[in-house]
Amino acid sequence: MTTPLPPKTLIAVVGTGAMGAGIAQVAAAAGHPVKLLDNRPGAAEKAVEGIRAQFARLAEKGKMSAEAAQAAGARLIPVEQLADLADAGLVTEAIVENLEAKQKLYVDLEGIVGPDCIFGTNTSSISVTAIGAALQRPERLAGLHFFNPAPLMALVEIVSGLATDCRVAETLFATAAAWGKTPVHAKSTPGFIVNRVARPYYAEALRQLHEGIADVATIDAIMREAGGFRMGPFELMDMIGLDVNFAVTNSVWNAFFNDPRFTPSLIQQEYVAAGWYGRKNGRGFYDYRPAASKPEASSAAAQPVPPSIVLHGTSPLAEALAKRLTDRAVPFTRLPNTTGGFVAAAGNACLYVTDGRSATRRASETGVANTIVVDLASDYATTPRLAMASAASCSSATTELAIGLLQAAGIAVSCVKDAPGLPLMRTLAMLANEASDAVNQGVSDAAGIDTAMRLGVGYPRGPLAWAHEVGLSSIRTVLKNLGEGYGEDRYRISPLIEQQHFACTRHSS
Repeated sequence: MTTPLPPKTLIAVVGTGAMGAGIAQVAAAAGHPVKLLDNRPGAAEKAVEGIRAQFARLAEKGKMSAEAAQAAGARLIPVEQLADLADAGLVTEAIVENLEAKQKLYVDLEGIVGPDCIFGTNTSSISVTAIGAALQRPERLAGLHFFNPAPLMALVEIVSGLATDCRVAETLFATAAAWGKTPVHAKSTPGFIVNRVARPYYAEALRQLHEGIADVATIDAIMREAGGFRMGPFELMDMIGLDVNFAVTNSVWNAFFNDPRFTPSLIQQEYVAAGWYGRKNGRGFYDYRPAASKPEASSAAAQPVPPSIVLHGTSPLAEALAKRLTDRAVPFTRLPNTTGGFVAAAGNACLYVTDGRSATRRASETGVANTIVVDLASDYATTPRLAMASAASCSSATTELAIGLLQAAGIAVSCVKDAPGLPLMRTLAMLANEASDAVNQGVSDAAGIDTAMRLGVGYPRGPLAWAHEVGLSSIRTVLKNLGEGYGEDRYRISPLIEQQHFACTRHSS
């Protein structure tokens, strides 16, 4: 088993902005002497002062002892030139995201540091293989990708380029773990794990907005309240910065030779062109200016409890509705043996969980004119909100019966435009699809990808674990129907999902 770098190893951090200072703080707290270097005059000294102040605040809050805080601060050493890093055992950088700049830094360092010094680039989007191509010894370089803010975020992606020595990657993995982080291995491919697998979270939301399926506040509310995500996609893009998010999407799209799955959004392009970058300059998908008010999610008006409610089958939604209606003393009957995805009837309204077809297409193909489709939820038993769409053949009175049923179970209803899939289900299907492709292409294993998405972007579950809970056959069906509904390669099914589906089919038969 590979051991971490010992605490006496000198860690050098080049670039002392928020990310570089955060990495330096983590390394110093773990017991390493840390040298900080920046090409801006006085920046390294200022970063050291800031980190020491942060250690002092942690001591005041009781999160570390005063002695430990003072000792960690004393391990920070600002320096002025690359030659001062000659005794480093690990050099990591958090400089500008530019290939030539990173290559030059490490080429220069090769003539300064010892032969056993490891290079750990913190790049979030540039190929580790490409950075290493300029080096005499590219095997000593690997990605050491922290997430911002580095002292708080647990995830570190350990990224191996084509030439990376596996022992270097394992040493960085063990070192990150010794620093209290949760490392995952990844292969140097566009976006690594998180920045690749997360693309559908933004892309599906942007597509729905473009098509007028729902507004910004409603999509965000569905993803938070029904999906359990900490932030909706538009809130998150505003926090990241639309310019930054759009640039990453373009980078991944270009790196994958314009694969339709990563196609950037025209709406996001327009916002960036307008200079509406989000929180950092006061306006993005939301208006953050002092006089602005935040829009509310769309919720259906209150409807009476339907005169008759029949729950069909034993799906998670049917079971949850039964419990919720019982708790609220709402009368209903059950037909537990019903199949075909039928969940409930409220008067003449027929409710189904979305399978990726629009309600109108489903009604046409099944002959059930009064078809209502409802969205996925992270937990139907506790969700405060569900998205719902009605077939074109449904009357407004029928739609109101379906709304009344869900409201009677204590669920706010967001009625969205009828389109293939519904907000949460189509997003999960695409996240799981991208994660499956990453596994299939050897970027990381399933556990590593799920861990990365939980810790790197705060997803309530790893997308692969969540897809298995929903059922891979259901995810495959949703993707198939999305592909048929849009007629685009964007929704092609990952070979891994196909393989697992057919393996399960053969096993069950």
